[in-house]
Amino acid sequence: MSGKIILDLCGGTGAWSKPYADAGYTVYNITHPHDDVFDYEGYKDLPSVYGILAAPTCTMFSLARTTAKTPRDLEGGFKLVHRCLEIIWYCRFHKDLKFWALENPMGYLRQILGKPPLTMNPADYGANYTKRTDIWGYYNMPRKSPRIMTDEEKERCATNNRKLPPLPDGYVLPDNFRPQQARRSITDNHFAQAFFKANK
Repeated sequence: MSGKIILDLCGGTGAWSKPYADAGYTVYNITHPHDDVFDYEGYKDLPSVYGILAAPTCTMFSLARTTAKTPRDLEGGFKLVHRCLEIIWYCRFHKDLKFWALENPMGYLRQILGKPPLTMNPADYGANYTKRTDIWGYYNMPRKSPRIMTDEEKERCATNNRKLPPLPDGYVLPDNFRPQQARRSITDNHFAQAFFKANK
């Protein structure tokens, strides 16, 4: 056991924080349907927080969102981002926070948070697909190990038809979440491992 505490805010399946849990860190995955980031106050009682990973829902910020039937609500979407940042700020000031990172697929969140230090594709770290993702925060840059994708893999990405990972055993799907949506949002294990190695 390392004794180091990681907060995984809006962590979903916990894929991003899994390398930390596997290495013996204490990981708190604050995510629906078990926990609500808006109601979570437990971080104030922790002796320290070593790192924070945050992955707020991208629904309102996605470039792929069609607004004909459901208008884009950037203000509403940012409330969750703001709550994650509130927790980050508190832990930075009171809990000896060493690093933090907030991710979202590249989209409209840039108009609020600006350009991040890292925009990555999972293929940059060895995965067999692309998905341009922004990572804001204060962290050590993960080392890339690019994969040369096959023509079939490139075609699947171009048509948004890549092979999706299975949902882990015991995962409970949040309300209004489709299984395919949850599977698409899982952090690739290649990137998760690279991030852990650079920030452990």
